[in-house]
Amino acid sequence: MGDMLSVKDLKVTFLNNRKEALHGITFSMAEGERLGLVGESGSGKTVTAMAISGLIERSNVEVTGDVIFEDTDLHRCSRSKLRSIQGPGIGVIFQEPMNSMNPLIKVGHQVEEVLRLHTDLVPEVRKKMAIDALDRVGLPNPEEIYNKYPHQLSGGQRQRAMIASAMIIHPKLLICDEPTTALDVSVQAKILKLLRELSDEYKMGILLISHDLMVVKQLCENVAVMYKGNIVEQGKTLDIFNAPKDEYTRQLMAAIPTRRRHE
Repeated sequence: MGDMLSVKDLKVTFLNNRKEALHGITFSMAEGERLGLVGESGSGKTVTAMAISGLIERSNVEVTGDVIFEDTDLHRCSRSKLRSIQGPGIGVIFQEPMNSMNPLIKVGHQVEEVLRLHTDLVPEVRKKMAIDALDRVGLPNPEEIYNKYPHQLSGGQRQRAMIASAMIIHPKLLICDEPTTALDVSVQAKILKLLRELSDEYKMGILLISHDLMVVKQLCENVAVMYKGNIVEQGKTLDIFNAPKDEYTRQLMAAIPTRRRHE
Protein backbone atom coordinates (compact mmCIF):
# COMPACT_ATOMS: atom_id res chain seq x y z
CA MET A 1 0.00 0.00 0.00
CA GLY A 2 1.25 3.48 -0.85
CA ASP A 3 1.60 6.36 1.56
CA MET A 4 -1.50 8.27 2.60
CA LEU A 5 0.59 11.45 2.83
CA SER A 6 3.90 12.12 1.14
CA VAL A 7 5.81 15.37 1.76
CA LYS A 8 8.90 15.87 -0.40
CA ASP A 9 11.38 18.76 -0.25
CA LEU A 10 8.74 21.14 1.16
CA LYS A 11 9.97 24.73 1.34
CA VAL A 12 7.95 27.70 2.58
CA THR A 13 9.16 31.28 2.17
CA PHE A 14 7.32 34.30 3.58
CA LEU A 15 7.25 36.90 0.81
CA ASN A 16 7.06 39.99 3.03
CA ASN A 17 10.56 39.44 4.42
CA ARG A 18 11.87 36.63 2.13
CA LYS A 19 12.41 34.48 5.22
CA GLU A 20 12.49 30.77 4.48
CA ALA A 21 10.55 29.01 7.25
CA LEU A 22 10.97 25.46 5.92
CA HIS A 23 14.18 24.40 4.19
CA GLY A 24 13.05 21.34 2.26
CA ILE A 25 11.51 18.82 4.64
CA THR A 26 10.59 15.27 3.61
CA PHE A 27 8.48 12.68 5.42
CA SER A 28 5.57 10.34 4.74
CA MET A 29 2.68 8.76 6.61
CA ALA A 30 0.85 5.48 6.02
CA GLU A 31 -2.88 5.04 6.59
CA GLY A 32 -3.66 5.02 10.30
CA GLU A 33 -0.12 6.07 11.31
CA ARG A 34 0.38 8.42 14.26
CA LEU A 35 3.38 10.71 13.71
CA GLY A 36 4.64 13.30 16.15
CA LEU A 37 6.27 16.44 14.75
CA VAL A 38 8.23 17.82 17.67
CA GLY A 39 10.45 20.85 18.25
CA GLU A 40 10.65 24.12 20.13
CA SER A 41 8.70 27.26 19.23
CA GLY A 42 9.87 28.65 15.88
CA SER A 43 11.12 25.31 14.55
CA GLY A 44 8.57 25.27 11.72
CA LYS A 45 6.06 22.76 13.11
CA THR A 46 2.95 24.91 12.71
CA VAL A 47 4.01 26.20 9.29
CA THR A 48 4.34 22.55 8.23
CA ALA A 49 0.82 21.80 9.53
CA MET A 50 -0.64 24.84 7.75
CA ALA A 51 1.12 23.97 4.49
CA ILE A 52 -0.09 20.36 4.58
CA SER A 53 -3.68 21.22 5.50
CA GLY A 54 -3.93 23.89 2.79
CA LEU A 55 -4.75 26.58 5.35
CA ILE A 56 -1.62 28.60 4.65
CA GLU A 57 -2.38 31.91 2.92
CA ARG A 58 -1.06 31.37 -0.60
CA SER A 59 -0.82 35.08 -1.42
CA ASN A 60 1.68 35.71 1.39
CA VAL A 61 3.99 32.75 0.89
CA GLU A 62 5.92 30.86 -1.74
CA VAL A 63 5.56 27.10 -1.37
CA THR A 64 7.68 24.63 -3.33
CA GLY A 65 8.01 20.87 -3.14
CA ASP A 66 5.29 18.24 -3.09
CA VAL A 67 2.49 17.53 -0.64
CA ILE A 68 0.68 14.48 -2.00
CA PHE A 69 -2.43 13.33 -0.15
CA GLU A 70 -3.98 10.16 -1.59
CA ASP A 71 -2.66 10.92 -5.10
CA THR A 72 -3.67 14.60 -5.03
CA ASP A 73 -0.96 17.30 -5.02
CA LEU A 74 -2.43 19.77 -2.54
CA HIS A 75 -0.30 22.68 -3.76
CA ARG A 76 -1.16 22.25 -7.43
CA CYS A 77 -4.83 21.32 -7.26
CA SER A 78 -7.72 23.78 -7.65
CA ARG A 79 -9.22 25.64 -4.69
CA SER A 80 -12.45 23.67 -5.05
CA LYS A 81 -10.58 20.36 -5.02
CA LEU A 82 -8.65 21.47 -1.93
CA ARG A 83 -11.88 22.46 -0.15
CA SER A 84 -13.40 19.07 -0.95
CA ILE A 85 -10.42 17.40 0.80
CA GLN A 86 -10.44 19.69 3.84
CA GLY A 87 -12.80 18.10 6.34
CA PRO A 88 -13.51 14.61 4.97
CA GLY A 89 -9.87 14.00 4.01
CA ILE A 90 -7.91 16.22 6.39
CA GLY A 91 -9.24 17.56 9.68
CA VAL A 92 -7.45 20.07 11.91
CA ILE A 93 -7.56 20.71 15.67
CA PHE A 94 -5.91 23.89 16.93
CA GLN A 95 -4.23 24.69 20.22
CA GLU A 96 -6.78 27.18 21.54
CA PRO A 97 -10.34 26.55 20.36
CA MET A 98 -11.52 30.01 21.49
CA ASN A 99 -9.45 31.42 18.61
CA SER A 100 -10.93 29.05 16.02
CA MET A 101 -14.54 28.75 17.23
CA ASN A 102 -17.01 31.50 16.37
CA PRO A 103 -18.15 33.05 19.68
CA LEU A 104 -21.52 34.03 18.17
CA ILE A 105 -22.53 30.55 16.94
CA LYS A 106 -23.73 27.73 19.16
CA VAL A 107 -21.30 24.85 19.67
CA GLY A 108 -23.56 22.26 18.06
CA HIS A 109 -23.93 24.25 14.85
CA GLN A 110 -20.13 24.53 14.60
CA VAL A 111 -19.73 20.78 15.15
CA GLU A 112 -22.22 20.21 12.31
CA GLU A 113 -20.54 22.59 9.87
CA VAL A 114 -18.44 20.01 8.03
CA LEU A 115 -21.61 17.95 7.45
CA ARG A 116 -23.38 20.98 5.97
CA LEU A 117 -20.44 21.60 3.66
CA HIS A 118 -19.73 18.05 2.53
CA THR A 119 -22.95 16.02 2.79
CA ASP A 120 -26.62 16.22 1.77
CA LEU A 121 -27.86 15.15 5.20
CA VAL A 122 -31.05 16.78 6.49
CA PRO A 123 -30.81 19.06 9.56
CA GLU A 124 -32.35 16.50 11.94
CA VAL A 125 -29.74 13.89 11.03
CA ARG A 126 -26.91 16.42 11.28
CA LYS A 127 -28.08 17.42 14.75
CA LYS A 128 -28.26 13.82 15.92
CA MET A 129 -24.75 13.15 14.56
CA ALA A 130 -23.41 16.28 16.29
CA ILE A 131 -24.92 15.27 19.65
CA ASP A 132 -23.55 11.74 19.18
CA ALA A 133 -20.10 13.21 18.40
CA LEU A 134 -20.20 15.43 21.50
CA ASP A 135 -21.16 12.38 23.55
CA ARG A 136 -18.39 10.31 21.92
CA VAL A 137 -15.72 12.76 23.07
CA GLY A 138 -16.90 12.42 26.65
CA LEU A 139 -18.84 15.66 27.12
CA PRO A 140 -21.57 15.40 29.78
CA ASN A 141 -25.14 16.29 28.74
CA PRO A 142 -24.29 16.61 25.03
CA GLU A 143 -27.79 17.91 24.19
CA GLU A 144 -27.13 20.88 26.49
CA ILE A 145 -23.60 21.40 25.15
CA TYR A 146 -25.07 21.46 21.62
CA ASN A 147 -27.07 24.60 22.50
CA LYS A 148 -24.32 26.44 24.39
CA TYR A 149 -21.91 29.08 23.11
CA PRO A 150 -18.13 28.51 23.25
CA HIS A 151 -17.61 30.94 26.17
CA GLN A 152 -20.00 28.85 28.29
CA LEU A 153 -17.65 25.84 28.14
CA SER A 154 -14.40 25.22 30.00
CA GLY A 155 -11.12 24.97 28.09
CA GLY A 156 -11.18 21.18 28.20
CA GLN A 157 -14.81 21.10 27.04
CA ARG A 158 -14.05 23.43 24.13
CA GLN A 159 -11.11 21.26 23.10
CA ARG A 160 -13.35 18.18 23.13
CA ALA A 161 -15.94 20.04 21.05
CA MET A 162 -13.20 20.89 18.53
CA ILE A 163 -12.26 17.21 18.36
CA ALA A 164 -15.93 16.34 17.84
CA SER A 165 -16.21 18.81 14.95
CA ALA A 166 -13.07 17.43 13.30
CA MET A 167 -14.04 13.80 13.90
CA ILE A 168 -17.71 13.88 12.94
CA ILE A 169 -16.96 13.02 9.32
CA HIS A 170 -14.10 10.59 10.15
CA PRO A 171 -11.19 12.20 8.25
CA LYS A 172 -8.36 10.08 6.88
CA LEU A 173 -5.81 12.41 8.51
CA LEU A 174 -6.23 14.53 11.64
CA ILE A 175 -3.67 17.30 12.18
CA CYS A 176 -3.49 18.27 15.87
CA ASP A 177 -1.53 21.46 16.56
CA GLU A 178 -0.59 21.44 20.28
CA PRO A 179 -4.07 20.09 21.18
CA THR A 180 -3.41 19.71 24.91
CA THR A 181 -0.99 22.53 25.76
CA ALA A 182 -3.54 24.74 27.56
CA LEU A 183 -5.10 21.86 29.52
CA ASP A 184 -4.30 20.44 32.93
CA VAL A 185 -2.57 17.06 33.09
CA SER A 186 -5.66 14.95 33.83
CA VAL A 187 -7.68 16.45 30.97
CA GLN A 188 -4.62 16.18 28.70
CA ALA A 189 -4.34 12.44 29.41
CA LYS A 190 -8.04 11.91 28.65
CA ILE A 191 -7.82 13.77 25.33
CA LEU A 192 -4.71 11.82 24.25
CA LYS A 193 -6.50 8.57 25.15
CA LEU A 194 -9.54 9.69 23.14
CA LEU A 195 -7.40 10.54 20.09
CA ARG A 196 -5.69 7.15 20.30
CA GLU A 197 -9.04 5.34 20.50
CA LEU A 198 -10.52 7.28 17.58
CA SER A 199 -7.40 6.67 15.50
CA ASP A 200 -7.58 2.94 16.15
CA GLU A 201 -11.33 2.75 15.55
CA TYR A 202 -11.38 4.60 12.22
CA LYS A 203 -7.84 3.80 10.97
CA MET A 204 -7.28 7.55 11.07
CA GLY A 205 -3.79 8.97 10.72
CA ILE A 206 -2.75 11.62 13.25
CA LEU A 207 -0.05 14.24 12.72
CA LEU A 208 0.59 15.57 16.22
CA ILE A 209 2.38 18.92 16.40
CA SER A 210 3.97 19.38 19.82
CA HIS A 211 6.90 20.84 21.72
CA ASP A 212 6.42 18.14 24.37
CA LEU A 213 8.19 14.84 23.75
CA MET A 214 6.25 13.12 26.53
CA VAL A 215 2.93 13.95 24.85
CA VAL A 216 4.28 12.55 21.58
CA LYS A 217 5.45 9.40 23.36
CA GLN A 218 1.95 8.80 24.75
CA LEU A 219 0.24 8.98 21.34
CA CYS A 220 2.64 8.42 18.45
CA GLU A 221 4.61 5.38 17.29
CA ASN A 222 6.80 7.53 15.02
CA VAL A 223 8.39 10.94 15.50
CA ALA A 224 10.14 13.58 13.41
CA VAL A 225 12.24 16.18 15.24
CA MET A 226 12.32 19.71 13.77
CA TYR A 227 14.92 22.42 14.35
CA LYS A 228 15.05 25.78 12.53
CA GLY A 229 12.95 24.64 9.57
CA ASN A 230 14.63 21.25 9.10
CA ILE A 231 13.82 17.71 10.17
CA VAL A 232 16.99 16.68 11.98
CA GLU A 233 15.95 13.17 13.02
CA GLN A 234 13.02 10.84 12.45
CA GLY A 235 12.13 7.25 13.25
CA LYS A 236 10.31 5.06 15.77
CA THR A 237 9.43 7.05 18.88
CA LEU A 238 10.90 4.50 21.29
CA ASP A 239 14.12 4.22 19.27
CA ILE A 240 14.63 7.99 19.38
CA PHE A 241 13.77 8.11 23.09
CA ASN A 242 16.22 5.33 23.88
CA ALA A 243 19.06 6.36 21.57
CA PRO A 244 18.73 9.87 20.06
CA LYS A 245 21.34 10.46 17.37
CA ASP A 246 21.09 14.21 16.74
CA GLU A 247 22.55 16.66 19.25
CA TYR A 248 19.39 18.81 19.23
CA THR A 249 17.24 15.74 19.98
CA ARG A 250 19.53 14.91 22.89
CA GLN A 251 19.05 18.45 24.21
CA LEU A 252 15.27 18.07 23.97
CA MET A 253 15.51 14.77 25.84
CA ALA A 254 17.72 16.30 28.53
CA ALA A 255 15.12 19.04 29.10
CA ILE A 256 12.45 16.51 30.13
CA PRO A 257 12.17 16.36 33.92
CA THR A 258 13.58 12.99 35.10
CA ARG A 259 10.38 12.00 36.89
CA ARG A 260 8.36 12.29 33.68
CA ARG A 261 11.00 10.68 31.50
CA HIS A 262 10.63 7.38 33.34
CA GLU A 263 6.84 7.35 33.58
